[in-house]
Amino acid sequence: MRFQDIIGHQGIKEHLVGTVRHNRVSHAQLFLGPEGSGSLALAVAYAQFINCENKLENDSCGQCASCRKYEKLIHPDLHFSYPFYPTKDAPVATDFIEEWRKALLANPYLNFTYWRDQLEAGNKQANIPIKEAHDIIKKLSLKAFEAEYKVLIMWLPDYLDKEGNALLKLIEEPPAKTLFLLVAENQDKIINTIISRTQLVKVNKLSHTEMKNYLIEEKKIDTTRANEIAFIADGNMQEAFQLLHQNEENKTFDLLIRWFRCVVTDSGGQLITLCEEELSKLGRENQKSFLLYAINIMRQIILMQQGLKDLVFLQQEELAFVEKFSGLFQFEQFQEAIDMLEKAHYGIERNGNPKILFLDLSLQLILLFKYQTFPKGAQYI
Repeated sequence: MRFQDIIGHQGIKEHLVGTVRHNRVSHAQLFLGPEGSGSLALAVAYAQFINCENKLENDSCGQCASCRKYEKLIHPDLHFSYPFYPTKDAPVATDFIEEWRKALLANPYLNFTYWRDQLEAGNKQANIPIKEAHDIIKKLSLKAFEAEYKVLIMWLPDYLDKEGNALLKLIEEPPAKTLFLLVAENQDKIINTIISRTQLVKVNKLSHTEMKNYLIEEKKIDTTRANEIAFIADGNMQEAFQLLHQNEENKTFDLLIRWFRCVVTDSGGQLITLCEEELSKLGRENQKSFLLYAINIMRQIILMQQGLKDLVFLQQEELAFVEKFSGLFQFEQFQEAIDMLEKAHYGIERNGNPKILFLDLSLQLILLFKYQTFPKGAQYI
């Protein structure tokens, strides 16, 4: 994987290339970025660049023996660790390496849900067990086969828990030319003793413009649809890819408008029908996308209300709705509504009953919005 294959993050790419050019490669680095931002892809491209035999000015060559093996994720000095579902017969990550290579090559922006779906999870709990930590120590104690650097890329060390203490000495004092690249989404879930031993590489979410341009130029979709997907995905390419593969005609905005109208007018019968007959039957991924869309609309409303119209990326009907709705309620109400929507999204993600979740959410929003005094001259949507 080369830097040129990764969307955006030009500043980070230049920084990473500079560390190699100036011989300042830290032996332990933490790539910290939100889901779908491309932090894992950046770590792989960085490792490939470091071991490239014919480096270009700002990227690996993609043609040398090392690059060809990196492109297939089969280089003998490139190791991966990741959360999995250990069994007696498959206690370490390398037992799942074929599934991992297939998943990562197909989707460099994968999230844990996507990865879990490639495995037979059942009711087991994913983690990075102590046997995996011991296996890492064993692998990295060996000499490199052919590359200058041995590289271990650990994805989601959040799942390492206390077992990570077994790796502390190795991370702090690794063998010569050994590189640890940890790729995480949530710093709070990583044990502090590991964080203190790594150099942070902060990866921000992709911008709306970067995502939209990629969808138009690389996926060849029209501007309106690209703008809508980029808005819903909000910097998460995994979410954008899922939206791209939804074949149904997009009616998200119309559905949202009807739902909001039922909420602010307290139309109980219509609301129950909407929750039971439409929202609950969207399917889990579409339900999650719908709630993300509602969350982002609320955020755009707040921007509009605070006089930051230049930061609002909506067009036509969506923009008109946001302009109108922003004058009806208070800032604190919109903030609380976002919190409610995020909790509902979490519930759907954990396989909660969609009928109950959407109806409960709707009732909470009625209490939040319905019984308020509107500004003079305001009307319901």
